[in-house]
Amino acid sequence: MRFMIIVKATKDSEAGVMPSETLLTEMGRFNEELANAGVMLAGEGLQPSSKGKRVTFSGNTRTVTDGPFPETKELIAGFWLWRCRSMEEAVEWVKRCPNPAVDGKDGEIEIRQIFEAEDFGAEFTPELREQEERIRAQIADKK
Repeated sequence: MRFMIIVKATKDSEAGVMPSETLLTEMGRFNEELANAGVMLAGEGLQPSSKGKRVTFSGNTRTVTDGPFPETKELIAGFWLWRCRSMEEAVEWVKRCPNPAVDGKDGEIEIRQIFEAEDFGAEFTPELREQEERIRAQIADKK
């Protein structure tokens, strides 16, 4: 099973406050543990929403809004993609994670399972499966 581990933004991370050397060291150590265990597939930190854009869809109309997005309560500061045997294993790994909050106070991480092809049922036709496999192979070739 694959999981997206979502690190929630804080006021400090949204203000562009960079993590301390201590936090970077702890996260580096944690990422090494994940990689050595074969759990980590990818992981990155994100710039504050002030440097982002949001595209809103309404029918065929697209509206682009510049960040920051202060009306949004929950923004994302970073993510990992992990492969775990179960949600319980992913939870156990997250519990071992250093507190991701830049200020060391209140941090929050959300765990979401990623859909696999078999989750979509009959609507995911053999042609769509073949297309998905081609796209994944194309992406893998570019690494």
